[in-house]
Amino acid sequence: MFNSLLQQSDDILEIHFLGGASEVGRSAIFLKGEENILLDYGIKIDGTVETPMQAKGVNAFVLSHAHLDHSGFAPALYFGAPPITLGTAPTLELSSLLIEDSMKLAVRRNQKQHFYKKQFESFKRNYNAQPYGSPTSVGKYTITLHDAGHITGSALTLIENKHTERRLLYTGDFKLAPQILQSSAEIIKSDILITESTYATREHPNREHLIKTFIEDIKSVLDNGGTALVPAFAVGRSQEILAMLYKHGLIEYTYLDGMAQKATEIVLNYPNFTRHKDLLLSALKNARWVENRPQRKSILKNPSIIVTTAGMLNGGPAVSYITMLNQNSKIFLTGYQIPGTNGRLLLDGKPIVIDNKRYKIKNPVAFYDFSAHAGKEDLYSYIKKSNPETVICVHGDAENTASLASSLELEGYKAFAPKVGETIKVDL
Repeated sequence: MFNSLLQQSDDILEIHFLGGASEVGRSAIFLKGEENILLDYGIKIDGTVETPMQAKGVNAFVLSHAHLDHSGFAPALYFGAPPITLGTAPTLELSSLLIEDSMKLAVRRNQKQHFYKKQFESFKRNYNAQPYGSPTSVGKYTITLHDAGHITGSALTLIENKHTERRLLYTGDFKLAPQILQSSAEIIKSDILITESTYATREHPNREHLIKTFIEDIKSVLDNGGTALVPAFAVGRSQEILAMLYKHGLIEYTYLDGMAQKATEIVLNYPNFTRHKDLLLSALKNARWVENRPQRKSILKNPSIIVTTAGMLNGGPAVSYITMLNQNSKIFLTGYQIPGTNGRLLLDGKPIVIDNKRYKIKNPVAFYDFSAHAGKEDLYSYIKKSNPETVICVHGDAENTASLASSLELEGYKAFAPKVGETIKVDL
């Protein structure tokens, strides 16, 4: 436990790190005070499924966004009296899509089930969809969501003490630079900032140059009669890639497969949460949908681009395609690959595992860093503009969180890089 922030006050808040501290995945931050508030409750998928520590006595649950490392364990909160549950409207639909799929996979793979349909339905039934900028009262606190610029519906969570007017801000995953379909994260002033640290020690490449290289690379594959296989996260990345391909005149060669189809339809149902929604709508109308398994083999007979789940190759239609590609085809990985996943194995030149069989993939693999997270410069920029006294670095590996905290301490901030199971006390 960190004690250096402890003060004599009725407004002491204990911050318990149940997951996502000095690691990426299973984000779960428990604020224990007059009202107990849980920020995210996700799982970690790194070959196996890891869950966060148990959260007891939750009065309010805030879901920052839909990705399973933030939402995947949420239904486990609904065995008893349901907590007040807050998040944006698209986050409910998108997280429900991903959670339901994870439940089916758990059954199919004979994995331990931590919750069932009854808890999943309770989660959906008790969810209170919130617009950005609209405060909700929870005891002596107000909770307000703001645009995080990460994916559709992603939110920064601002918690204010009505009496002291002190402010705690939890970033969840955020991106300061705008993407094709997402605006930049809002700058919110804070006294205590809990920030993601995923890329605290490195920058992302220049986006415009990266897109140009990506498009040229895909065109080269098509010219050689191959297939450009683009495994992508169903929520966020698939929509961004579709918009990108449409903008550069490649949508007529593009097929959309897997859960990305439904996710894209959900995104389009919430135009107020998306930049250039007409661009995405045109992309979806002009892309070809893969309707069944036999169609997959026929697609590979002609030059094509296939955007499909799963983004880390741990299931989904992507693994159906990968063993059937011709020698002129190429695999394009577009997001972070967690150690232990097929995507990371592929990047490291190792055999991947499909249906308990090992395959050595001979096709070339390219990695394009289309991350929806803030890079090093944007992390520092956001912290300075938010202007907190205290910064708590989470959602990054031990090296990244420790490095960010250490650098911030040198600049005069109270900065911490906690581990799972630790507690920090702050005055809110």
